Amino acid sequence: MSNYCLTLLDKDKNVIWAMNPEEILNMSGKNAGNEYRTATFDITYQGKAVGYVIIGQYEPVLVSEQDINFKLSINRSIAVSVVVAIAFASLISIYFSKQFSNPIKAVSETSVDLTEGKYTSKAVMKSNVLEIDNLIKSINILGEKLKYQDELRKRLVSDVSHEIRTPLNIFQNNLEAMIDGVFPVTTDRLINLNDEVIRFGRLLNNLDALKELEETNVELHMQRVDLEELIVKLTDIFSMHSKRNNIAVSLQIKPKQKYFILGDEDKLRQVFYNILSNAFKFTNSGGTVAINLTSDKDFIYLSVKDNGIGINKQDLPFIFERLYRGDKSRNQVEGNGIGLTITKQILLHHSASIDVDSEEGVGTNVRVKFVK
Repeated sequence: MSNYCLTLLDKDKNVIWAMNPEEILNMSGKNAGNEYRTATFDITYQGKAVGYVIIGQYEPVLVSEQDINFKLSINRSIAVSVVVAIAFASLISIYFSKQFSNPIKAVSETSVDLTEGKYTSKAVMKSNVLEIDNLIKSINILGEKLKYQDELRKRLVSDVSHEIRTPLNIFQNNLEAMIDGVFPVTTDRLINLNDEVIRFGRLLNNLDALKELEETNVELHMQRVDLEELIVKLTDIFSMHSKRNNIAVSLQIKPKQKYFILGDEDKLRQVFYNILSNAFKFTNSGGTVAINLTSDKDFIYLSVKDNGIGINKQDLPFIFERLYRGDKSRNQVEGNGIGLTITKQILLHHSASIDVDSEEGVGTNVRVKFVK
């Protein structure tokens, strides 16, 4: 029993008999600095605890020097593994953080440039992360749109000032000439001045109408509208103009179809009037205007095709912008460049779409699609 130290307790855990642990230490020849450990066990008789025994021993009895060395080597291996794992994790985190932070930094810098009005700024970085790559593409597209809108705004200011300045200059010059006696005051001259005032007022009225249509709470008088009846009436209105200018008109309506939609009849009349007016306005004598109305289960399609002067490729993307008049050949025709803008706004409020295909010198095809 030289390796163990025993202590006997009764059922109330009072010591009945015990060995001295120091004697065991001296007998075993172990160092006094070793740890002494104990374990308590029940002594039972007929299922009842009648006493307890405490068995104690010193650490060297159970743990040899080889065990201690093995434990130390395990601890060193664990420590090295932890250090290597931390270093590896740090390298991976730095790599992935750059994958996230650098593109986001580029997007942030681009957004700052855009807020300062530098619309040509772009984020040139790419990312393997789909969401960040989409963010980079989105900020670049936003910059292009802001640049485009800024150019439109500048051109709008220039076009508005030009459209307003022209009738005012004519009006002012003629009045000054009449006041100075250069021109005599005649009925014809007053009529011409009145025409310029009317043209000026028409431009302001169109701008007011466009402003109203661009608001979100536009008041529309919705009712059941027969597009076939509306197109036939407007074609008849332009028939006199077509005969006078030797323009052939072709009206094709697919039979046994229903062309009813829910809309504002007055504003839809304005849409078709603008489209037909442009077709006849920009078609030379001897030309043709073909109007085609068809439908299917879900949509109604209107096509107005002419073989007029057409629109060049540079002007085609801007024809729905305010006051845009395009090339000189189209500017020679009377108008203020707002008709198609108003037309598109009205169609948007009717959940309809409009597309234009055109080739300069060949003609133009305007297509409108309504939802039934």
